[in-house]
Amino acid sequence: MKINSVNLVISAVRRSQYPTDEKPEYLLVGRSNVGKSSFINTLINRKNYARTSATPGKTQTINFYLVNDEFYLVDAPGYGFAALSKAKQKKFGLMMEDYLQNRSNLKQVFMLVDFRHKPTKDDIMMYNFLKHYKIPVTIVATKTDKVGISLHQKQRNNILNDLDMVVGDDFVMFSNVTKVGKPEICQKIEMTK
Repeated sequence: MKINSVNLVISAVRRSQYPTDEKPEYLLVGRSNVGKSSFINTLINRKNYARTSATPGKTQTINFYLVNDEFYLVDAPGYGFAALSKAKQKKFGLMMEDYLQNRSNLKQVFMLVDFRHKPTKDDIMMYNFLKHYKIPVTIVATKTDKVGISLHQKQRNNILNDLDMVVGDDFVMFSNVTKVGKPEICQKIEMTK
C-alpha cells in the first residue's frame, strides 16, 4: 500500500462532527501509551505525524486521519489510565459505544496490546466490548522488538489465552522499529476497503 497523502480531517467529540463521506474506517483502540501514534506513523511512513505524548491519557478526541483520500484511520482515546476522572472515563465509554453502534462504514478494529505484558483487565474488557458489537478485530501486539525471540511464543500464548480470542479474529506481531507486522496490517486494509 503506497501512501500518497494523509490529512487529519477532524478531532471529534460527538457524532455530528464525524466525517459524512462514508469512506471505510479502521478504528485503533488500546491502552494509553501502548503505541497507537507510533503505529499510525509507521503505517503512513511519517515520523511524527500522529503526536506521541509523554502524558498518558492525553488524547481525549476521536481523530480521523484520511489516507490517500480512500479510507480513515480512526484513533480513539487510550483507555485504562487511572488519572482520568470517572466522569472522563464514562464520557470515553459513551463516545466509543455511540461510535461502534452507529458507524456502518467501520470495517475493522485494530486493538493494540503491549507485547511485553499480559493483557490488562481493561484490554480484556475492551475486546469483549468489541465482540459484543460483532466487529472484526485484529489484535496488534506492539513493541515486539523489546521482547527476546525466545519469549515470543510464550508472550503470544499469554495474549491469545487471556483474551480468549474468537475464531476469525487475527493476531499480528508489530514493531515500529523493525516494521514487522506492517505488511500484514496494510494487506488487511487493502482486502477490506
